[in-house]
Amino acid sequence: MHDHRFGGIEFRVNGREMGHMHGDTLVDLPFPKDIGRKLIADGKASPHHVLPQSGWISFYIDEPDKVAGALELFRMQYERMTSYGKKKIDSTPSQRQTL
Repeated sequence: MHDHRFGGIEFRVNGREMGHMHGDTLVDLPFPKDIGRKLIADGKASPHHVLPQSGWISFYIDEPDKVAGALELFRMQYERMTSYGKKKIDSTPSQRQTL
């Protein structure tokens, strides 16, 4: 956890921001635009409160039962961010065999 430059707490994976919280009730996460749009269309998030056209999404924890939704978004983001190297490593052996 780190202080976020616009206030709140920032969470990082491998030195990159995976998302941050403003107080106890607002979560912001940077997803690729297509994923952000899908999360918004599916009702799992809202457009970012400042940058609605970006891939960033906002999630409001306005009821205790919404904590699970925030955790799910952070889990999705963590899995997405930690899978980058695995895809490249997994494809390398098959590429070597065809050479």
